[in-house]
Amino acid sequence: MKILIGLIGLMMCCKIGIAQTNNYKLFSPNKNLELVCSPKKLNYTVSYKGKLVLADSKLGLVREDEDFSNGLVLTKVSKPATVTQNYTMVNAKKSSITYKAIETTFEFRTNKGSRMNLIFRMADDGVAFRYEFPEQNKSVKKIVSESTSFRFLAGTRAWLQPKADAQTGFEHTNPSYEAHYNMDIPVGTPSGSSNGWVYPALFKLDQVWMLLTEADLGRGYCGTSLAQNSVDNEYKVNFPQPAEGIPGAALLPESALPWKTPWRIMAIGDLKTISESTLGTDLAQPAKAMDQAFIQPGKAAWSWVLEKDAATIYSVQKKYVDYAAKMNWQYSLIDANWDKTIGYDSVAALAKYAKEKQVGLLLWYNSAGNWNTVKFTPRDKLLTHQSRIEEFSRLKEMGIKGIKVDFFAGDGQSMINYYRDILEDAADYQLLVNFHGATLPRGLQRTYPNLMTAEAVFGYEMISFDQNAANKAPSHAVMSAMVRNAFDPMDFTPMVLYKIPGIKRVTTPAFELATSVIFLSGIQHFAETPSGMSHVPDFVKTFLMELPKNWDDTRFIDGYPGQFDVVARKSGKKWYIAGINGENKRRDLALNLSFLANKKARLIFSEGTAEVNLKSEEVKVGPNGKLDLSMKGYDGFVLVFEE
Repeated sequence: MKILIGLIGLMMCCKIGIAQTNNYKLFSPNKNLELVCSPKKLNYTVSYKGKLVLADSKLGLVREDEDFSNGLVLTKVSKPATVTQNYTMVNAKKSSITYKAIETTFEFRTNKGSRMNLIFRMADDGVAFRYEFPEQNKSVKKIVSESTSFRFLAGTRAWLQPKADAQTGFEHTNPSYEAHYNMDIPVGTPSGSSNGWVYPALFKLDQVWMLLTEADLGRGYCGTSLAQNSVDNEYKVNFPQPAEGIPGAALLPESALPWKTPWRIMAIGDLKTISESTLGTDLAQPAKAMDQAFIQPGKAAWSWVLEKDAATIYSVQKKYVDYAAKMNWQYSLIDANWDKTIGYDSVAALAKYAKEKQVGLLLWYNSAGNWNTVKFTPRDKLLTHQSRIEEFSRLKEMGIKGIKVDFFAGDGQSMINYYRDILEDAADYQLLVNFHGATLPRGLQRTYPNLMTAEAVFGYEMISFDQNAANKAPSHAVMSAMVRNAFDPMDFTPMVLYKIPGIKRVTTPAFELATSVIFLSGIQHFAETPSGMSHVPDFVKTFLMELPKNWDDTRFIDGYPGQFDVVARKSGKKWYIAGINGENKRRDLALNLSFLANKKARLIFSEGTAEVNLKSEEVKVGPNGKLDLSMKGYDGFVLVFEE
């Protein structure tokens, strides 16, 4: 038997390769990435272009009934198989996406005979792996911990966001992934929160960048993070705190068998590779069956961010519907307490008026439950399937197009399933969904195409509250675009071109305008008010009226986390290129736009001392594809090319 297993292993080696006895080499299609798995030690390493970027890191997990992190026996290694997927999305970097990877499965048994598979996927832009329990068993199994870790080499730098402790913050609403990033810190630096660090988590070793996240939680897993402490530069997978679930329901992972865990994902390469990667949705569950005719991306007017609660009255919301119609935007969002300050009947009348203006209404909801003490209403409307279908049926009859659901409790398995329950019931009533006070989507928008966006960011509302947040906004915007927005849509609610009441905006109007292109969101809720927009030049209004609802392609042009970001996005025959400067110093750019050589563009930039000092001029890319531009401190620009 031992001889037979040895022969099988030798046959597999011909396809996979062996570094030494019992070590297996896995390669990406282009051979730049190499993962070495040691089944005996149950660990792995990762190299990029021959350079080790991840040292011995652990694999395995512990179930309540059995340990799958020690003493496992390897019984089989599959032949490497090519996995190819083609799919489309309306709230991503690209409308048509192709994923290609090489999959290899390691099959293990415990001493008791229980089975666990370890599945690896090697793509040109990164690696991924997950665990699978393939047996059939109706008894519920529970996972108490993961041994999974990521051990970085000394000298690696990190860009990380701390995860707030559960039940802290406004009305006990944390964690909601709303914090500034700790930028360019040494690996091993402990998080200031006992709840660790959120995904995506960015790392850099010399010129190699690595971005960690997870996808495909399914209904059988909680959301995870990276643990607070990382001794010897080893970051371990961290489970949610006890208060992050629905009381009385599952917190940590539990399921009958068969059972697959989420994909642990690491995009690896240069910044262009990281920025253009789609691994976060490539590895998500494919779209659920639903009629997608109602799923329309767009732009939205929104009163609350600058005008706050007092604006949630009929007359003001009618003004915002008119504003959206005038700007050729598809939606207008009515925020908290609308049921009390306007009422269902008047909202229905407003929805009818908005429809005549070709504008769809979106309504706010409190996720409610006893996990938060927020008094805003409507609350307690979405807690059960029965209450959801009653409410959603009423909304459909009123002509409402979507909902914004706020103040979730965290990453417990029951809370992750609550997101899915809302999305499934909303789809049945043709409602779009926006999650606020929420966790990272983790590719959920591919599985449920009616999920248009999610907050999970220290967004513009925070800037409107606090001058310190406004002062940090430029570098934070760059970080949010490059890391938080890397795989998942982000409802930052950007762009104030005129004034923020009570706050001195440090960014230029051109910076603000550029975020309308830089940030990705299925529905982009703009912070600027009708009054503020009245101060904006007509050519800027035209730009915002013509701004595409979604993108066909995205290319990274230049940038550095926290410092600056320049991105090109294509829609139809137009290319939009936008840049933002996160630092208070002049930045001279030599942009490589070879795909637009000899093309003319309309440049929008800031110049002069006027309150809204936006200017426009024509520029041309040279025959060599080069274009030189400069940004002042906290400045930005937008270029529009007609093909």
